[in-house]
Amino acid sequence: MTATYTASEMMAVAASRALADRQVCFVGIGLPSTACNLARATHAPHLVLIYESGCIGAKPTRLPLSIGDGELADTSDTVVPVPEIFNYWLQAGRIDIGFLGAAQIDRRGNLNSTVIGDYDHPAVRLPGAGGAPEIASAAREVYVMIRQSPRTFVDRLDFRTSVGFGDGPGDRERLGLRGGGPKKVITDLGILEPDPETAELVLTHLHPGVEVDAARDATGWDLRIAPDLARTEPPDAGELAQLRRLEATQPTQKKGDA
Repeated sequence: MTATYTASEMMAVAASRALADRQVCFVGIGLPSTACNLARATHAPHLVLIYESGCIGAKPTRLPLSIGDGELADTSDTVVPVPEIFNYWLQAGRIDIGFLGAAQIDRRGNLNSTVIGDYDHPAVRLPGAGGAPEIASAAREVYVMIRQSPRTFVDRLDFRTSVGFGDGPGDRERLGLRGGGPKKVITDLGILEPDPETAELVLTHLHPGVEVDAARDATGWDLRIAPDLARTEPPDAGELAQLRRLEATQPTQKKGDA
C-alpha cells in the first residue's frame, strides 16, 4: 500500500535526495533545514550544515526554530562570528549548496524577497534580502524551495533581490558573480532546472499525481517542459518515518517568545 504524504513532505524529500554526502550546505530555517536534516538522517550522514548564525557542522537532534536556536550551537563542530561565515566560507567559494526561498521567482531564477508592488509604496513589505544575495552570488550551486503558483512564478519580479541568471546567459559573468547560480527549483508540483543554453527554467520532474497542465497553470510565463519529463519517486516509508520523527521533535514557539 502506498503511504500518504503532503505536498510539503514531497518537497522536503525531493530536496533531501538532491544532496550528496559530505557536501557543505548553507541552510535556512523551514523546509531547507528539514530537507538537509532529513538527508543527514537517511543517505548523507556526513553532510556539513552551516547556518547564518555562525554554526558550522551543526547536527541538530530536532528541527531548529530559528538560526539562533541553541540546539544548533550545542551540536556544531564550531561557532564562528557571522562575518567569518560570509567572508571565509561563502565568498571564498567553500559552500557547495546554498538553499534559498522567496516570494517571487522569474523564468531565469531571479528572486524577490523585498516587496510586492511598487518599492516606495508596496502592497506588502517582505522580510528583505538578509544573506540571500550573497548566497545567490557565491554558492557553487543554489537550490530554491518555493511553492508554485501564479503569485510566486511571475513573468516579471516586482523587485530583484537576488540574481539567478539575470537577463540571460553571460549575465552572471558580466556581474562578476562567482557561483554557479540556481541548479534546481523544487516546488510542491515538481522540479525545474535551467536550460544550459538559455538559462530559462525548464520543468524536468513532476511529482506524483501532478499533471503538466497544473504546472503550466501555476506559472506566470509559458513554461517549458523537458522532452524527457520524469516522475519524482514518491517518498518511501523510511524517508517518511525519519521526516515525521524530525517534525515531531520540533518545539512549538510560545506566544511572546523572541
